[in-house]
Amino acid sequence: MGQSHERRVVCPLIAGVDEAGRGALAGPVTAAAAMLNPAVADPGLTDSKQLSATRREWFDGRIKMDAVAWALGWASAAEIDAHNVLAATFLAMRRAVDALPRRPGAVWIDGNRAPDGIGACRTVVGGDALQPAISAASILAKVARDREMVALDARYPGYDLAANKGYGTAAHRQALAERAPTPAHRASFAPVARHQMPEQISLGDF
Repeated sequence: MGQSHERRVVCPLIAGVDEAGRGALAGPVTAAAAMLNPAVADPGLTDSKQLSATRREWFDGRIKMDAVAWALGWASAAEIDAHNVLAATFLAMRRAVDALPRRPGAVWIDGNRAPDGIGACRTVVGGDALQPAISAASILAKVARDREMVALDARYPGYDLAANKGYGTAAHRQALAERAPTPAHRASFAPVARHQMPEQISLGDF
């Protein structure tokens, strides 16, 4: 008996939702929601991590042009520190769904957990590679966040944020040790917290 696979579904009433940046040391968590038009759905849509940066940029433009609706949601580094990264991710997802100009009949989210308060919801493990609307959301979120990290690199030079996108590369961790964290860094993450200067630590940290 062959291995079964979940059927790929394109429906204009379904909003796919995914996030980017959850595991980074700096920058926001970015979520996207996408409602695709079945008439123009591209069979090449897949998980953003499986695409080159050039291909992601191309799909980003096509999705924004052809989708029934799309929107982004953000949760800042400060919100991640205040609420924890999972809660902040759910906040970004709710903001993305709430920002859609058209209300979805159902929301499909990549992973096995979903935020409250977004209506009829289904989680799909590996959904960014299985379901086109979630694939589209993963691309929108990744491209938007990458652009934000390029902007943060210009604002806070020396951490190579444009290249590492805020993730904890060896060079990024070395820069934290030499320069201390910026306001764009997630102070609640251990690799950042250990390099905070005394004046960056509030009484709430104790």
